[in-house]
Amino acid sequence: MQSIHGRKIILSLIFALSIFSGSAQLRYLNMEQHDDKLVHFGIQVGVNRSYYNFTRHPQFLMQDSITGIESINSTGISLAWLVNLRMSEHLSLRTYPLNLVFTEKAFEYYLPTPDRVNGEDSITKKKLQGITLSFPLQLKLSSDRINNLKVYMFAGGKIDFDLAANAGKSNAEGLIKLSKMDYGVEAGIGFHIYFPYFVLSPELKLGYGLKNVHSRDELYKFSNTLDKVNARTLMFSLTVE
Repeated sequence: MQSIHGRKIILSLIFALSIFSGSAQLRYLNMEQHDDKLVHFGIQVGVNRSYYNFTRHPQFLMQDSITGIESINSTGISLAWLVNLRMSEHLSLRTYPLNLVFTEKAFEYYLPTPDRVNGEDSITKKKLQGITLSFPLQLKLSSDRINNLKVYMFAGGKIDFDLAANAGKSNAEGLIKLSKMDYGVEAGIGFHIYFPYFVLSPELKLGYGLKNVHSRDELYKFSNTLDKVNARTLMFSLTVE
């Protein structure tokens, strides 16, 4: 009797698991045809943490008015319009025809004898605000879709134009001068989350500027102690497609 009762329990468990498995396989897929489109568009909003990676010029060791220099992280925002071109089931080419990035980077200088008449302090901060038009081109590699979730990675290059850069301006005396154009590489990872009427994509991206954007001024102590300056950015964004 006990063996018969045990068999009934096992059969009941198998039956329940089969029903559960079947219901899982029949789970409703949101926007099932979304990834089959040749081209689709999206709106992206992001926040970024950015700073300048730099090297000190030999002039830094030959003077005593500045004893230390640090690059300060800051927070900014970005707004972009995404265009995605499907190349195969797992590979896409994407770009951002309109991509505005707002940043505020800074250098912090340690001065043993600050000129307080000119607004200097023992720790003096020089802010560098940026309004950048960025034109990236990326290859995106996607995983298979698992129900309403898909993982992807991407990498590519970009060209940036800083609308607030001051190199070449006649009224930029007494400022750290930066060139308008930059270029670099970026890479990241993201997730597509499929809802009934839209796809939400959280994304994390690293950007590395390759060009030295510093236009060195030999007569300005906050500039002549710097040599190469390269932009670095970490961005978290949300895209709605």
